[in-house]
Amino acid sequence: MDPIVGMLYSMVENNYQRLKSIVAGMDQEELEYKGPSQNDNSTAQLLRHLMYVDLNWVYRIRGKVIPKELEDRYGPMLDKNNQLPQVTDISLEVLLNEYDYVLSLLKSVCCQLTDKDLLQTVEYEDGNEATIQWGIWHLADHNRYHQAHINQLRKWFNTYN
Repeated sequence: MDPIVGMLYSMVENNYQRLKSIVAGMDQEELEYKGPSQNDNSTAQLLRHLMYVDLNWVYRIRGKVIPKELEDRYGPMLDKNNQLPQVTDISLEVLLNEYDYVLSLLKSVCCQLTDKDLLQTVEYEDGNEATIQWGIWHLADHNRYHQAHINQLRKWFNTYN
């Protein structure tokens, strides 16, 4: 990878490895736990959300639409109530294997990018535009952001269960 592309990808990869260490050892009950009032997003929902956002960026960078089979497997972004879709009865191992696959796609895309490519803009979210560089940085930042939610869920789970 070109130097800046490699640095950005490393941020994503390192945050993903940190995320995996945060969720390590979660059983199904904790994975699906939705907070003390049962109205927060579960760790399972957040993992699926993160991988779906990452997948969207892989295909934006490629300039392609997500294939239907991947859209069906990882999506949608929101359900009919404008909430993260429910994720139940899917083990942590399966979720992480699915996320590993998305990260492998991202790595493949990044291996094909040059530092100059990072300045190209792509369309995202309702016609807005962002550079590819911002998009890859956003993936790392977005992952870190939801790690805080998952850490809070773990604290609540250990306190209230």
